[in-house]
Amino acid sequence: LPPLAVFGRTVSLFPLLFVLTVTAVKDGYEDWRRHRSDRKENNREALVFQSGQFEPKKWKKIQAGEVVKIWANETIPCDMVILGTSDPSGIAYIQTMNLDGESNLKTRYARQEMASVVANGGSISGLVRCEQPNRNIYEFTANMEFRGHKLPLSQSNIILRGCQLKNTEWVIGVVVYTGQETKAMLNSAASPAKRSKLEGYMNRETLWLSIFLLIMCSVVALGMGLWLERHKEQLDTLPYYRKRYFTQGRKDGERYKYYGIAMETFFSFLSSIIVFQIMIPISLYITMELVRLGQSYFMIGDKHMYDSSTDSRFQCRSLNINEDLGQIRYIFSDKTGTLTQNKMEFRRASVHGKNYGASLLPAESLHEVNVAGFPRRWKLQSEISVDLELMGMLHKGMDGEDKIDAHEFFLTLAACNTVIPIITPGLPAGDPGFDSLENMEEIVYQGESPDEQALVAAASAYGYTLCERTSGHIVVDVNGQKLRLDVLGLHEFDSVRKRMSVVIRFPDNSVKVLVKGADTSMFSTFAKGTETDDFIRISTQGHLTQYASLGLRTLVVAARDLTGEELEEWQCMYEDASTSLTDRAAKLRQTTALIECNLRLLGATGIEDKLQDGVPEAIESLRQAGIKVWVLTGDKQETAISIGLSCKLLTTDMHQIIINGSSEDECRNLLLEAKSKYCHKPSNCSDQPWKWTKDAAMDYLGILNYSKTGKRSAWSFGKEESMGSPSLALVIDGTSLVYILEKDLEAELFELATGCRVVLCCRVAPLQKAGVVDLVKSRTDDMTLAIGDGANDVSMIQMADVGVGICGQEGRQAVMASDFAMGQFRFLKRLLLVHGHWNYQRVGFLVLYNFYRNAVFVFMLFWYILCTAFSTTSALTDWSSVFYSVIYTSVPTIVVGILDKDLSHRTLLQHPKLYGAGHRQESYNLHLFWITMLDTLWQSLVLFYIPLYTYRGSSIDIWSLGSLWTIAVVILVNIHLAMDIQRWVIITHAAVWGSIVITYACMVVLDSIPVFPNYWTIYHLALSPTYWLTILLIIIVALLPRFFCKVVYQIIWPSDIQIAREAEAQRKRSYFKPKPGRDSG
Repeated sequence: LPPLAVFGRTVSLFPLLFVLTVTAVKDGYEDWRRHRSDRKENNREALVFQSGQFEPKKWKKIQAGEVVKIWANETIPCDMVILGTSDPSGIAYIQTMNLDGESNLKTRYARQEMASVVANGGSISGLVRCEQPNRNIYEFTANMEFRGHKLPLSQSNIILRGCQLKNTEWVIGVVVYTGQETKAMLNSAASPAKRSKLEGYMNRETLWLSIFLLIMCSVVALGMGLWLERHKEQLDTLPYYRKRYFTQGRKDGERYKYYGIAMETFFSFLSSIIVFQIMIPISLYITMELVRLGQSYFMIGDKHMYDSSTDSRFQCRSLNINEDLGQIRYIFSDKTGTLTQNKMEFRRASVHGKNYGASLLPAESLHEVNVAGFPRRWKLQSEISVDLELMGMLHKGMDGEDKIDAHEFFLTLAACNTVIPIITPGLPAGDPGFDSLENMEEIVYQGESPDEQALVAAASAYGYTLCERTSGHIVVDVNGQKLRLDVLGLHEFDSVRKRMSVVIRFPDNSVKVLVKGADTSMFSTFAKGTETDDFIRISTQGHLTQYASLGLRTLVVAARDLTGEELEEWQCMYEDASTSLTDRAAKLRQTTALIECNLRLLGATGIEDKLQDGVPEAIESLRQAGIKVWVLTGDKQETAISIGLSCKLLTTDMHQIIINGSSEDECRNLLLEAKSKYCHKPSNCSDQPWKWTKDAAMDYLGILNYSKTGKRSAWSFGKEESMGSPSLALVIDGTSLVYILEKDLEAELFELATGCRVVLCCRVAPLQKAGVVDLVKSRTDDMTLAIGDGANDVSMIQMADVGVGICGQEGRQAVMASDFAMGQFRFLKRLLLVHGHWNYQRVGFLVLYNFYRNAVFVFMLFWYILCTAFSTTSALTDWSSVFYSVIYTSVPTIVVGILDKDLSHRTLLQHPKLYGAGHRQESYNLHLFWITMLDTLWQSLVLFYIPLYTYRGSSIDIWSLGSLWTIAVVILVNIHLAMDIQRWVIITHAAVWGSIVITYACMVVLDSIPVFPNYWTIYHLALSPTYWLTILLIIIVALLPRFFCKVVYQIIWPSDIQIAREAEAQRKRSYFKPKPGRDSG
């Protein structure tokens, strides 16, 4: 529109065309790549059974019901039920890396009835009924009618699209889901997007800038209307506002660029928006993305966060919340695999009421025991220490209840699991530590749970080696004699029962139920027995408490014999439940009630999961930084408390508040009792918050102490003073959380928990972990961080403001759902205290500087428009206005946002309390925004009026003055930036001073083009000393108040960061200072 053509058409279109072109090219390229990838994927071929043989067929044409053959290392094209494999037992090994990120091999089975037919080359005809397509990759409910029998199919019988076949020559299966109905495609949705807290505050300030913009535009429009009203009789004689054409011709008498006072006022408002649009820092969002990308590059390359044991480096999976790492208040951590190594070692065993494992011998002593009569055939991948007394009892030819219990105890450990043995024969003779190893075979156990692998390996070390597993039977080598056991049914572990059971038929046709599970769920299933049974139960409970106090993970082992009637009843219910297509899990739980009762206690196990290196030190530093660490674990309470003590999360002088309620009323009473004991509420006002008493946990971790007058005391670098009174630790179990999180007790728990220094949640389910995070996140503005390593931590990681995944032993689900990933928990200390602090300081300064940089330019234009009859003309060239944010001042901002460091990493790690600057929002807050705007207002006035009064009586044209304003504002904002740079490197110097040089170069080029109105102005100005003195005067006068305030503030009211910086500089000076007594000559 001509009335709105403030800039030239080319200049107006240039930014828009540039953005649209880049966006179109980027999106078009991504669409082309996506289309090419989809076409390549859909046109891949697989072998499909057609016309009596397997023939190639494109993936996109495969249909449900067809039979597919997959060779080793090929990718599965669809979800298919296994009919048979190259292994006669029907086992297939797959890798699910593309599906859930796990690199370890999984085992899948063909039903034994079908596997034998496929192995013999026979034909299969049947009908598969399965559930509707869904996104649950860990469950599959179906059944198959085969030769008059209905066979249950579960998740262990299906291979999902995207998996790869490994260590298996071929597999044949029937297709059940294809295309968009496969579980992989249904799970293709991205994880929830997260926004940084500082970006939310930035949007608030952007709203204020929008208000400023509207006010300035309204002032210009109102002034324009008043000016036109005042000069309406003179409009025909003005060059721009003539009402009619004066030239002869067909346009004589028509309106000339004038639309009436009302419309001219309206057009003036719109034109002002176009001129002042730079006030809204749209480019800031692009700048922040580039800065975050650069920050992520240096975080990924930090060698101090590289884990050599897993060969994993730090990962930035989300680029928009880097600065949130500098404001974390709460850390919610898993225990197993996060604080601990998740490398389980069998340490203790309670068998028949007797404790074993107090004195373990090295694995080399096994050879001496086995030479006595049972030659050792199996070599485990890792050495295991054993108890010599327990080993001797198992191998001596004596009978008794203790030996029978020990036999069934280790048989249960070997049989009640889903572990797959992989045997590697042909170890060379003469291996160190053994005399005769011609028959020695190495055995490796593959399993989804490190606990199960540790238990099976321990059973093997004691002479009960699981050496073969199929869907229908297992083979256990018991002291050199192979024992084949038929598996009649397997009830896998679930979070409701908290136990696992297997029904086994022995060679003598006797049937037993072997069970293992958590003590909380097992002791209620034992049969009432004799005094001996009661003694064993009491002794075992004492041993469990002892194991938990040592930080061991505990399990209880039990068994029972099944009669023919019980077996028949169970088989009937099991077959109906396992083949059901609806509520299969609930029906299977009902079936377990028939057999998981009246059990006979065999013993208990204690597995050690050692702490990761550096965990105690990391937790202590995080707590000194003012961060509260909450541990959410599925382990029992005693184990969690023991680990808490060993990792310095808990201390002996803490008051422990235990909340173990079994009903809503009990939980409410426990919470109220704790609150009444450790805190009180003012009686004069029921709406006032709770006030914690002196013996409760207090927020003493801040660096600065605020008095009632608001004055702050400086922080010294001396030894941290410990708090005189003990603090609180809250310990709560999952059962209590069921009643608290689902009822109206959340507020009570929140008030109690936030007043404690430490919170331990035990026996919690995955959704409860997310519920605890949401409890804090939804009630405070504090930043939360969740860290874990397993699939059970995914919901917690996605719920928190920042999610961190550990590359551990439990796969990569947590890593794939996280925002950041690392190899060890101890790296969290450096991530938050160093990179988090740096990123927050940089981005906070970046946002404020961009607000200032754009506002000072707009205010300068605003003062000019007020002096030019409220017209929207500009003294600056169109290209200078466009290049100001794109070229002249953008690069220094990005470089400083990536490279600037207010303190060294050594200082930040040595004094964790410096992290509190992020909690207090020292780098970015509303107070700093208004101070910046006041400073901007002053600088813009100086910038505009000094040149105006300097050249007031001269004959300089408006383009020359605009050229002076352009170079002056660029130099001013760059020196303003230089005043706040803490770390100068070569790239920083090049960016800051180079941008000034580039600005001069661009102006020389633009002023050398004859068609531009500013032709040759820079050459005339540069020859005048007044030009250079004016620029110098502008810089000094504009920045003098800012310089004075900075000096006064640092001398009288220094912040922690400034004190630390001065101490750092003092150390450097003392380091380079010559030593006294040394001859300098």
